Amino acid sequence: DIVLAAVLLVLLSPVIALVALAVALDSPGPVVFKQKRVLGDQELGDGRYEQRVFEFYKFRSMYHNADQKVHQQYMESLINGQAQKSADSKLYKLDHDTRITRVGRILRKTSLDELPQLFNILRGEMSFVGPRPAIPYEVQQYKPWHLQRLTVTQGLTGLWQVKGRNERSFDEMVALDIEYVRKRSFWLDVRILLETIPAVLSTRGVR
Repeated sequence: DIVLAAVLLVLLSPVIALVALAVALDSPGPVVFKQKRVLGDQELGDGRYEQRVFEFYKFRSMYHNADQKVHQQYMESLINGQAQKSADSKLYKLDHDTRITRVGRILRKTSLDELPQLFNILRGEMSFVGPRPAIPYEVQQYKPWHLQRLTVTQGLTGLWQVKGRNERSFDEMVALDIEYVRKRSFWLDVRILLETIPAVLSTRGVR
């Protein structure tokens, strides 16, 4: 993880610089969005999962100081099965989110907003492959079986990203994360990394 992250940061440095410039020119605010996310590799049983966090990096894709309560309410409804499903998506995405900038929509569509997470990997807080790091208020809403996804290092990409992404429901997504937890191996990670490339290029299930 550390070696590959370091190599990619060097190779992709021109792309990172261009994306940073685009974000800075598009709207006022910091180029990199920082947010507390829940760490993986947790042992189940003590009930304090959302308190173990790290600083998660992304290129900013929303207007500065955008209201995060919109996402919190959405996630609570999603996890509890109360969200309203989009016509072409099982995962009840926040369609037409006015908080997202023009450049931000492109970054999300191409997954370029995720590039700063290479620094999280370099710092040992994330892996290339694993369940996506959750926000603490999401974990507070988890059902007991959802917590199994926190028992391994959280990742940049994972099994559900290459098997439909937002075309799957929340419970289906978690089930795939747990399948990864149970079956993970070096070769499974390699397979997921290779399958991530066409999944990102196709932008299937991304908004």
